[in-house]
Amino acid sequence: MKLFEYEAKEIARRYSVPVPTGIVASSPEEAKAAFERLNQPSMIKAQVLVAGRGKAGGIKPASTSDAAFEVAKSIFSSLIKGEKVAKVLVEQCLTSRRELYVSIVVDRSSRCYTILCSTEGGVDIEQVADRSPEKIISYKVDQLTNLQEFESRIVASRLDCHGKQIIELARIISRLFQILLDYDAELVESNPLIETQSGEFIAADLRILLDDNSLYRHPEFLARMKTFEPDMTSLEIKGREKNLAYVELDGDVGIIGNGAGLVMATLDMILDCKGKAANFCDVGGGADQERTAAALEIVLANPKVKVLLINIMGGITKCDDVARAILDIQKRMGISKPMVIRLVGTNEQEGRRILNAANIPSLNSMEEAAAKSVEIASKVK
Repeated sequence: MKLFEYEAKEIARRYSVPVPTGIVASSPEEAKAAFERLNQPSMIKAQVLVAGRGKAGGIKPASTSDAAFEVAKSIFSSLIKGEKVAKVLVEQCLTSRRELYVSIVVDRSSRCYTILCSTEGGVDIEQVADRSPEKIISYKVDQLTNLQEFESRIVASRLDCHGKQIIELARIISRLFQILLDYDAELVESNPLIETQSGEFIAADLRILLDDNSLYRHPEFLARMKTFEPDMTSLEIKGREKNLAYVELDGDVGIIGNGAGLVMATLDMILDCKGKAANFCDVGGGADQERTAAALEIVLANPKVKVLLINIMGGITKCDDVARAILDIQKRMGISKPMVIRLVGTNEQEGRRILNAANIPSLNSMEEAAAKSVEIASKVK
């Protein structure tokens, strides 16, 4: 989950990471009032969850309150890389001696945290890596001891810092690392982290990316994720509210399975049969009748779905519970779309008996179920 810049900076302030003074505004009028409170030249920054806002016209200066109003009005009325702007951050302008890049990331290939830095900030770090790879500083953190103070000083010294600057920058790096740990983040990035004319360091921009699987420990962001996430469709949001792993795709075969690996294999099987899946939906292990019914309701709410393929490997999840859920939701929603059911595992015989009694056939083979689903979808107009 991506945090907005103002959210990331609110966290940074709690950890005493220096950030510019700023005020969030939800309208041009509020932006004007925020400028008057700051009473100094400011940057009006669109709060969207995409990179490259500046190049897309989402960050603009304002030198007067009237200018702040007009700039904010322009940003609110525009799309920044396809995203609507609901808020802007009115933030003091800073003059810099130089710009740095500092980030801490979960390095999955090395199975550790890695600090990535560069003396060239303010630009895409990929460009620096391609053009001047020697300017990229990489420091792997031992996952048993985590980041030690002397290691932060080593990194700071490699960024052409000296004397007290090493101590100051090392302190910022250590606090960013602590934010990463405390918030279960996958990425904490400041680009740029500027050195001011007086030699101080300030995180002019800050990004934090949280691990979705940790959100139960951060209810303030979990609540927002259930109601607002620009990249998610309405059905994906509804799936998240029901604690279902649901991703909408562009095909016409609806998929429900119990287990991410099983669902992924089902999607692959549909593709092998020259079909296209309409979604990924994992009800998880131990899914009861209510959870299965919720998944059916969400998947079938997609108008593109022509046929529904339910692939259940019974273990903790009982096949007879799945069968009853299918009949229950079919009756409640008046489902007329064809369904292909594959039930194998715990109570499979009882599950099949329930389905057969309702004239809904079930299959043993995943290959046969996928082929049958694609065949039915091809015949439905």
